[in-house]
Amino acid sequence: MSETVISARIHPDGTVVQCHPDGSETPFATIPPRPMTDAEVAKAAAADPDAQPTTPDDLAGARRLPRVRTLRRALALTQDEFAARYHIPLDILQDWELGRTVPDQPAEAYLTVIAHDPEGVRRALATRPA
Repeated sequence: MSETVISARIHPDGTVVQCHPDGSETPFATIPPRPMTDAEVAKAAAADPDAQPTTPDDLAGARRLPRVRTLRRALALTQDEFAARYHIPLDILQDWELGRTVPDQPAEAYLTVIAHDPEGVRRALATRPA
């Protein structure tokens, strides 16, 4: 059985070209996809072994992106800045982000409050007695 290898490159403008051994490039033909009904799309997706629907068992075993990392990045803070601003020990924050541990219920509640009003939490912590 012979094997055909095609080298391709995507240009910054989004065009895809075939790269030839002599260094020249040829644009790929732009053939619009044929229209498909919803039933045809569902049938094609079901036939693709790499596009199977996620089962509840799959979801239960999936590794989840730690929410605290997403929150910290949304606030554009480094781990050090987030830990200092919200009085969370840095090593605990790192453990949460790496998935070594998960926040307990009070910590989850605190993170939820931070997510909804980060500046309010920062102000409240800044005005608390030492």
